[in-house]
Formats: sequence, C-alpha cells, structure tokens
Amino acid sequence: MATDYLITIGLVVGLFSIPAMLAAYADNRMPRTAMGAFVLSAAVIAMVIILHPARYSVADLPNVVIRVIATIID
Repeated sequence: MATDYLITIGLVVGLFSIPAMLAAYADNRMPRTAMGAFVLSAAVIAMVIILHPARYSVADLPNVVIRVIATIID
C-alpha cells in the first residue's frame, strides 16, 4: 500500500509541475523549481516501478489513485 501512496504523490506532483513549467517559459524565466519537481516526480515513479514491476500498469493507475483518495477520506 505504501507504493500506492508513492505513485499517487509522484503523479500529482508531476501533474502540477507541467503548468508551472509552461508559465515559466511564457514569462521568459528558467523553470528551475518546476523542473526540479518534475524530475523528483519521475524519480519517485521510477522507484515504485522498480520496487513492484508487475503491480502497476497504465490501465490500473486511475484505480490506484481513487483507492488512495478513498483511504485518505475514510
């Protein structure tokens, strides 16, 4: 279950870093923080895939995220 949390955190941080990178490029700034968050997100997702290679597929990711959110709310 801990890997479910890690992959959800990685996906959320990666998702939020993309608009931040686009905003930095639009303002002619270097996206240092957003790029760091994106790299950290990719590292966490890679770590989860290395820990449990057969557990997660792309089709299972929405179910994993919903399960983590339901666990947090419950």
